[in-house]
Amino acid sequence: MEVRAAIATKAGAPLEVTTVNLEGPKAGEVLVQIKATGLCHTDAFTLSGDDPEGIFPSILGHEGAGIVVDTGPGVTSLKKGDHVIPLYTAECRTCEYCLNPKTNLCQRVRATQGRGVMPDGTSRFSIGGEPIYHYMGCSTFSEYTVLPEISLAKIREDAPFDSVCYIGCGVTTGVGAAIYTADVEIGSSCIVFGLGGIGLNVVQGCRLAGADRIIGVDINDSKKAMAERFGMTDFVNPTEVEGDLVAHLVNMTNRGGLDGGGADYTFDATGNVGVMRTALEACHKGWGESIIIGVAPAGAEISTRPFQLVTGRNWRGTAFGGARGRTDVPKIVDWYMEGKIEIDPMITHKMPLEDINKGFDLMHHGESIRGVVQY
Repeated sequence: MEVRAAIATKAGAPLEVTTVNLEGPKAGEVLVQIKATGLCHTDAFTLSGDDPEGIFPSILGHEGAGIVVDTGPGVTSLKKGDHVIPLYTAECRTCEYCLNPKTNLCQRVRATQGRGVMPDGTSRFSIGGEPIYHYMGCSTFSEYTVLPEISLAKIREDAPFDSVCYIGCGVTTGVGAAIYTADVEIGSSCIVFGLGGIGLNVVQGCRLAGADRIIGVDINDSKKAMAERFGMTDFVNPTEVEGDLVAHLVNMTNRGGLDGGGADYTFDATGNVGVMRTALEACHKGWGESIIIGVAPAGAEISTRPFQLVTGRNWRGTAFGGARGRTDVPKIVDWYMEGKIEIDPMITHKMPLEDINKGFDLMHHGESIRGVVQY
């Protein structure tokens, strides 16, 4: 079938909106009509050429929502008409990783997904007989796409596509980092570095978990009001802090005793390795956990004094917020529909596919928290 899609032809070039050929689903695969897709910084990172796994030409996009149109042989958990969210982190429920409660990193399709192809080693997209590669196993910058059955979460049918598409990445990554990775407790203190789309979702994840103190750190004062809406209790602009930022944050979280201060949990949502170090050193001696969410540039390394870790701080990373896609994404959709979390205030721009490059311009200029393409 012929479908409209935005193709990343080469690194650094604008996306090209054109018609591509899409082959139907094979065994274990599902054809999905994408109804809405978010524009994520990860897509921009790959398009920039800095992503070591970036492959061109490809159809980017990994934050979508849509409807099942057709299924291939052997598909049992989904049927035509089901509403779904594509998952860039699959959940097969049978591999060694899925069977281990300590991780959400299913490996069933990871190798082929990283090469831009389906599990059988081929692409479903093409132009003139030449393959166009898939992206993160999703390729939601296309009106229709094909995914493995295990890379789709079935969701309730009354959830609006143009809102819950954001759960396909940003919402789950941020909220999940607090709920699933850190397991934030009631009454705890948290510091969130970076109050963009991911950071705002970390903030509301910490609030949902019952944290008493949620400190947001960002160099942009305009982020303060929105973060307060999502549950932030204190705001710190590092450019306005006299002296060492770590010492300032530790002092803010001193409970008035001999503990010395530091947050129970800190989160980096910036991708800046210097900020990652600050986040670690601002968490509490003895039990503090610092969660790395942001994606750093290729080749970047993190560092700290071993003393920071020897004295009981923990440094952890998270992917997709530690969520198991097919199991947890439907729950997060329910949380949104029940009013436990907010999404709509973060979706600042909506546009047709033809305006997708304008959407990325808004992102780069800091004018958009999340743009959404509606098909």
